[in-house]
Amino acid sequence: MIDKRLRKYADILVRHSLRLKKNDLLVISGSHLAAPLIKEVYQQAITVGAHPFTHVGIDGLAEIYYKYSSQKQLKYVSPLSIFEVEHIDASLSIISPENTRNMTNIDPKKQAMSSVAHQQIHKTFLERAAKKELRWCVTQHPTQASAQDAEMSLAEYEDFIFNAAHVDAKDPIKYWRTIHTEQEKIRKLLSTKKNLHVFAKDTDLTVSVVGKKWINCSGNENFPDGEVFTGPVENSAEGYISYSFPGAYAGREVNDIQLWFKKGVVVKATASKGEQFLRTMLAMDPGAKRIGEFAFGTNYGVKRYTKNTLFDEKIGGTIHLAVGSGYPETGSTNKSSLHWDMMCDLRKNGEVYADKELIYKNGRFLNI
Repeated sequence: MIDKRLRKYADILVRHSLRLKKNDLLVISGSHLAAPLIKEVYQQAITVGAHPFTHVGIDGLAEIYYKYSSQKQLKYVSPLSIFEVEHIDASLSIISPENTRNMTNIDPKKQAMSSVAHQQIHKTFLERAAKKELRWCVTQHPTQASAQDAEMSLAEYEDFIFNAAHVDAKDPIKYWRTIHTEQEKIRKLLSTKKNLHVFAKDTDLTVSVVGKKWINCSGNENFPDGEVFTGPVENSAEGYISYSFPGAYAGREVNDIQLWFKKGVVVKATASKGEQFLRTMLAMDPGAKRIGEFAFGTNYGVKRYTKNTLFDEKIGGTIHLAVGSGYPETGSTNKSSLHWDMMCDLRKNGEVYADKELIYKNGRFLNI
């Protein structure tokens, strides 16, 4: 029997996140473990009058690809993938891993090579999204692997996801619209500022946001959601930052990441685990060493780290700075095949100054 909460979850994705309408071409991607959510979204998309199709993955294929592909194969870009990104109206990606560690022993140079080859697809995706030609959303379906990473049972993890999505609200879509209104206060405040200075444990970092646009995230591109972000001036980052939680990217985990910036570029990078992988990713292309995104997590209903960036970057009281590509809608011009979100916890002794004025302390905006 279908979980009624899953049906509500799909309804929010179709009507709020993706805003599907008649004749939209929608791609739904996820593993076979996400079948219940894929089918529910598929059915609701059909009901709306859209044209959904699916990419259903099998665990282990990516591992095989990176393990056995030649350089020629790693650099190959399918014309079907190019056609798809140029023609779809909407994209739903469902995180639904069977094994979150199956890429741990893959050569990071192979991952970087493939990512660079697919940079044009990534660029086209972002440009179409910025022009409002393409709507997209990344969400999560509960799996045993994700629950284990979060140190929860599957039932507990299901509750965690559905509670974060507020599917039990009287009107979930109205709830997320209310969140949008509340976060507009933050967006408007930040839009008046030119420079940000972050202080936290082993962190003293400044960035400029002059001329950049702040974006209010309330359940569209990510779901569940809760952040306000921009793309800082590309050559402005100065100082250093220590990330509070392990950084996860491409099936790998890197612990105790510390980055030092000069004129916007990472000049030093260390980690207690996965340092070589970190350095390989940062060396992927010139844009990988610059900050593409600066964001405040605003979902105070998400309180704990779960080793899942979709949720962890939304934790109220944290910031996340992504190295790599920026989002064109913010005014960012940083281009890269990499986009790696890394979180810094400001809930204890963290401060953010804007134009030398304290606006954020211990995980909360002041006077908002």
